[in-house]
Amino acid sequence: MPHRRQLSSIPAVSLLLPVSLCAQWLDLRTPGIPRTSDGKPNLAAPAPRTPDGKPDLSGLWRGGNRAPYPYVVDVIQDIKDEAIFKPAAEAVLHKRLAELGRDWPPRHCLPLGPAEGLVGTYRIVQSPTVVAFLFNADVGDDYRQIFLDGRELPKDPNPTWHGYSVGHWEGDTLVVETAGLNDRSWLDMAGHPHSERLHVTERFQRIDFGHMDLQITFDDPETLTRPLSIREVVNYMPDTEMLEGVCENERDAPHLVGQTASRGVEVSAAILVTYAGTYELRDAVPGMPPGFPPPYTVTFADGQLYVGALRLIPQSETRFQEFDGSYVEFSRDASGAIAGLTRSFAESQSGFFRKR
Repeated sequence: MPHRRQLSSIPAVSLLLPVSLCAQWLDLRTPGIPRTSDGKPNLAAPAPRTPDGKPDLSGLWRGGNRAPYPYVVDVIQDIKDEAIFKPAAEAVLHKRLAELGRDWPPRHCLPLGPAEGLVGTYRIVQSPTVVAFLFNADVGDDYRQIFLDGRELPKDPNPTWHGYSVGHWEGDTLVVETAGLNDRSWLDMAGHPHSERLHVTERFQRIDFGHMDLQITFDDPETLTRPLSIREVVNYMPDTEMLEGVCENERDAPHLVGQTASRGVEVSAAILVTYAGTYELRDAVPGMPPGFPPPYTVTFADGQLYVGALRLIPQSETRFQEFDGSYVEFSRDASGAIAGLTRSFAESQSGFFRKR
């Protein structure tokens, strides 16, 4: 098994970024959407269409349901897939990991990355010639334009944070090609890099009223040995609204001193292996769609615990630290079997996940 990240102490992202404002007007009924007989949004209703017969992607959407981690944390979900990155790109990754993500662009009020549609809350506004994305991101409000007027991608573009995007319809799927991205953004919070040769292909297909399939493929001959694809089901957010988001925490940046601390305590493999399994949140998160957050899968490999491709750092026999600075505490029932785990987010929020 290839060598993988050794992390121990990363400041919780939510302490560094603005508070999300996407779920404030919880009692606001979205007008014009299908509802069941009891007045609840009918997310299983057929997908709407525009007057010209195209699928209508308009609405308020939320990504970030891809198990075990949302896109923003790590594009690699299995440690054996890390070999897709070339050695020079892996060296950049390990440097960023050792510095605890100190220079992650959103920590400096800069855009999230080349595929914001996989995570967070955003509104899609659609017309026959352009599709606009209005992002309500942790780094502040932002926007992106996708042109459907037949123009081609620029041959020698001036690199930008969002690049240049053109789209076309293949049946009911909107296919978007993006190029001309600068190399300052990261593919994820873990620190996977990309070059200015990155080409991104997105495929949006609205499955029904409340769900949209989104597939993103990264093709970068300078950092990848082959294209890397990620798939996400994005959820419609009914009866809520976006409020203004402003990033003003760049003043914290000088105080972010990246360093690799203790690698945790030693815990026997006999104990660690009992924690492996899939865990589901017991209580729904107010304002979030069903199934959010996704199931939390812990695997045991090479004498260590992983969530996806990132190691859990043991702080005691039952308490472990995650990549983003959150903590996981495993608990047992009266018979000694693993009952579940409690995840603590930013040391202030928690949720109990039952073991399947």
